Amino acid sequence: MHAHARFFIPIALLVGIAGCATRPPAESAARHDLIVRNGIVYDGSGGPAQRVDIAIDGDRISAVLPRGTRAEARIELDARDRAVAPGFINVLSWANESLIADPRSLSDIHQGVTLEIFGEGWSMGPLNDAMKADALKQQGDIRYAIEWTTLGDYLDWLQGRGISTNVASFVGATTVRIHELGEDDVTPDADALARMQDLVRDAMADGALGVGASLIYPPAVFAKTDELVALASAAAESGGGYVAHMRSEADRLPAALDETIAIGRATGRHTEVYHLKAAGQRNWPKMAEAIARIDAARAGGVDIGANMYAYTAGATGLTVALPPWVQAGGHDAMIARLKDPATRRRVIAEMKQPSDAWENLRLLAGDDARVLFIGFRNKALKPLTGKTLAKVTRQRGTSPEDTIIDLIIEDDSRIDVAYFLMSEDNVELGLSQAWTSLGSDAESSAPEGVFLGSSTHPRAYGNVARFLGHYVRERRLMPLDEAVYRLTGLPASNWKLRERGCLAVGCHADVVIFDPDTIADHSTYETPMRFATGVSDVIVNGVPVLRDGEHTGARPGQVVRGPGWRGWRPTPSSDQ
Repeated sequence: MHAHARFFIPIALLVGIAGCATRPPAESAARHDLIVRNGIVYDGSGGPAQRVDIAIDGDRISAVLPRGTRAEARIELDARDRAVAPGFINVLSWANESLIADPRSLSDIHQGVTLEIFGEGWSMGPLNDAMKADALKQQGDIRYAIEWTTLGDYLDWLQGRGISTNVASFVGATTVRIHELGEDDVTPDADALARMQDLVRDAMADGALGVGASLIYPPAVFAKTDELVALASAAAESGGGYVAHMRSEADRLPAALDETIAIGRATGRHTEVYHLKAAGQRNWPKMAEAIARIDAARAGGVDIGANMYAYTAGATGLTVALPPWVQAGGHDAMIARLKDPATRRRVIAEMKQPSDAWENLRLLAGDDARVLFIGFRNKALKPLTGKTLAKVTRQRGTSPEDTIIDLIIEDDSRIDVAYFLMSEDNVELGLSQAWTSLGSDAESSAPEGVFLGSSTHPRAYGNVARFLGHYVRERRLMPLDEAVYRLTGLPASNWKLRERGCLAVGCHADVVIFDPDTIADHSTYETPMRFATGVSDVIVNGVPVLRDGEHTGARPGQVVRGPGWRGWRPTPSSDQ
C-alpha cells in the first residue's frame, strides 16, 4: 500500500460504501451538482482503474457510484471511456506572477494541472519595505502592485482576485534570508537566525508546506548547512518539509545530495530534490549514483524523494554564468561591479575556467550553441529572443564573456536562458523512480497578451502531457495507474495536502478527464507556446474550468494549506 493511503479510502472500498450510502429508494434518484459518467477512474492511489461514476456536490466528491446507479445531476459529463483522474499537481510552478497577469492558467489547465505549488528558494512573502521596492524595480513584462507582506497575505490576495487553479507555496529560504540579512555574503548570528526561524513558523501558520531552498543562486549560495537545518527544523515543528535546488547538480552532485539527505535526517520530515538531474556530459554517470544514494537513504529511514521535468534542457538566468561573489549584495551591486574595468577582467577570467566552487551552467552546456535566450526585459534586446549565445556573439563581434556581461548590463536583469545540460537516458532513468513526482519549473502561460513579450521553455506548455504521452504511453516507463499516482497521490502525500490528489468521498473535487491514447505535448524550443492536447475536461473544486478542450472562464481556485496552518481543526488523525 502506498504511504499516502491514510489520507483517503481507496475506491475499491468506496464503491461498496458509496453504493450503499448514496443509493436512493427505488422510487427516486439521488440528485447531485455534477456527475462524471462512463470513465475509467484512476483514483490517485496507484491501484487499478475502476469503471465507476464520480458524483460531486459543492467542492467535494460526494459519492463513487457503481455503473448503473440511479442518479441525476445538474451537470453531467460523459467521459466516454477516457481516463478520469484527480487533478494533477505541479510540484514546482513559477505561476506566482503569471497568475496575476492571467488567472486562467491556460498552459497548465490544458494539461490537467489543478494545483500550482510555488516557493523554489524565493516566495512571495514575507517581505519588508526594501524587498518590496527591489521587487517592483526588477519586474519584467508582468507588472503589478505589491499589496501584501506575508506569504499568507499573498495567497489570500491571489484567491480573492479569482484564479482557475488551486495554489500552495513553500516559504523561500532565500526570501527569509534577505528579509533579515540582506543579500550580502554574511552568516546570521544567533539572534538573526532565531528571527529567521520565527518567519518560517509564521509562514507555516499561514499555510506554507515547508521550506524551499535554491542554493546555486546568491544570496542563498552563502547559507551554510546549519542555517538550512535551523529553517527546515522550524518548519518541521508543525509537519512541514524541506525541498531544495541543491548546491550542485553537476560536479559536486554527490556532496550536494549528501547535504540534502542530512537535512532530511535531522528534521525527520519529507525532503525532496528539486528537478533531479546530472548536468553536463561529464557528470551524466552521476545520475545513477544519485539515485542509489536516495534509495539508500530511504532504506535507512530518511523520507526523501525528488521531482523532475521531462526535458533535457533547464532554464534559469544568464547570471549563472557569473561567479557568485560578483552578485553579492543584490542586483544593483552586481551591475556596479560589472561596470568596473578591473572587476570585469577578474570576472571574465573566472568565467572561462571550470570551477567546482560554483555552478557555471554555460560551460556545463558544452557549447554556446546550447545556450538559448528566451526572455529579455529591455525592448531593444527582445529581438535576440530565440537566438543562441553563439549566434549573438557572432552578431556582436565580441567574446562570449563580454557578450554575457554587456547583455546583463544592457537588460538590467538576469536574462532568461535555456541551457541544454542533460541526457535523454538520464531523464528516463529519473522519471522511472517510484519516488519521483513532476514539476514544470515554469510559469503557466498563454500564447497571447503580455506573454508574447518573451519566449519560454516548452515545459510550460508540455511537461505533464509529455510525461503521459511520450514517456508513459510511447516509452512505457510505467503503467498509467502509477503515472497518475506520481502526478496526484504521491505529491499530496509527500506535502500533507489534505483531501487532495484523490478521487474518493470527501476529497476536493479536482478532476481531469483525458485520453491516454492521444494526450501529447506540441511545444518545442522553437515554438514553445503551443497547447497540449488530449485533456478534454478539468474540474477545480467542483467547477468545470475546461469543457471539451475550451476554458470556461471559471476561477474557482483555492489556497491549499500545509500542515501547520492555524485554521485547521484538530483531528485525532492529524499528522503534525
